[in-house]
Amino acid sequence: MTVVDTSEEAIEAVMRDADVMGYHGDCTNLKTQLEAGIENMDLLIAVTNQDEKNMISCLVAKKAGNCQTIARVRNPEYSSEMEFLKEELGLSMFINPEYAAADEMARLISIPSALEVDTFAKGKVNLVSLKVPEHSILNGLQLKDFHTKIGHEALVCMVKRDGKVIIPNGMFELAAGDKCSIAISLPKVNVFLYKIGVKAKRIRKVLIAGGSTTGFYLAKKLLEAGIDVKIIEKKQERCDELDDLLPEAHIIQGDATDKNLLAEESIEDMDAVCSLMGHDEENILLSLYANKVGNAKILTGIHRNSYEDMVEDLPIGQTVSAKNITAEYIIRFVRSMQNSIGSKNVEALYRLEDGHVEALELNVPGDSAVLGIPLKDLKIRSNTLIACIIHNGTATIPRGNDVISAGDSVIVVTTQRKIKNIDGILSERIEK
Repeated sequence: MTVVDTSEEAIEAVMRDADVMGYHGDCTNLKTQLEAGIENMDLLIAVTNQDEKNMISCLVAKKAGNCQTIARVRNPEYSSEMEFLKEELGLSMFINPEYAAADEMARLISIPSALEVDTFAKGKVNLVSLKVPEHSILNGLQLKDFHTKIGHEALVCMVKRDGKVIIPNGMFELAAGDKCSIAISLPKVNVFLYKIGVKAKRIRKVLIAGGSTTGFYLAKKLLEAGIDVKIIEKKQERCDELDDLLPEAHIIQGDATDKNLLAEESIEDMDAVCSLMGHDEENILLSLYANKVGNAKILTGIHRNSYEDMVEDLPIGQTVSAKNITAEYIIRFVRSMQNSIGSKNVEALYRLEDGHVEALELNVPGDSAVLGIPLKDLKIRSNTLIACIIHNGTATIPRGNDVISAGDSVIVVTTQRKIKNIDGILSERIEK
């Protein structure tokens, strides 16, 4: 791996911290890319602070090295043009960190009780993370009895208990406080939550602190969902912009860490509070206060990676980092490339619990060894679970007698790191 930057100091820092080659230069320059070895590269990732520079770097790399390219593009003005730009520039992928962060927060708000929500099969299936309540039917329930007591619409794929991650089997017994990842379709989430005794209050009013680009994207998504949105922003000029961009939102000019202002805006009555200001300290402070005075779902924007571990045990709800989300998107793409560029084996990938678990959506080719064999007869690798089968656009939580067909996609949850295609879930190849 080679890193190119115009700052020699940045190059020295990344070479100290990671096992990479460093090259000093401007990546928009053809000579720089050639000297850095672009002709031998499989992928160029352009993530400078300038959108135009990223797109030009990708264009040069595509022409000079014929490699895959990823560009970070942040400007909202490009959003409506990205598919056109992607095609014209030959981009393999573009990533907007602020939009991605807003999208993740909107998913979390759509399921108020969820700790995390990951989406597969173009929204047909969700992996929802929840904590088992003390008085829930799940407390003390063995998973072999799950379908009898709860129904067939959901599947427990992963459990985290006392810091240990477990891919459970039928004999596993759930307990209060367990963090569970559950495969379920979005329309069935509320019914499922009711069955297990989790209160699923619908979110109607959201306070967003900070009129950043992320705040704008989030507000736009929430307004489209019919949610009442209030934004507090310090700068009057930005408030005026947001008034024009989001006429249905309530825009308040002021300091979102001002206790008196928060009281005036009824923070205690909000269903969700999203702290998205420019400084982590302000976001943490507001989230702590929101937790103290109300019962809202709290989302906290974190910019500095070093803060994430420090605030893990603070009552500030879910933390959201645009940097981490950007890295996750890129990792998913790189994994999907597999051994040959452009491979389509991996449709989607999510890393869970700090990367200890992966959830993959795998496409099933016509020559796969798993075709037509009941799941109960497949010799599946340890700590690996088939969570869902998508057949002809319909998602099914599988049972032992179900089979996988060519053209299906399969969601797999695993602690194994070397699964690159559907046959990779097998502990041994089945001869037909």
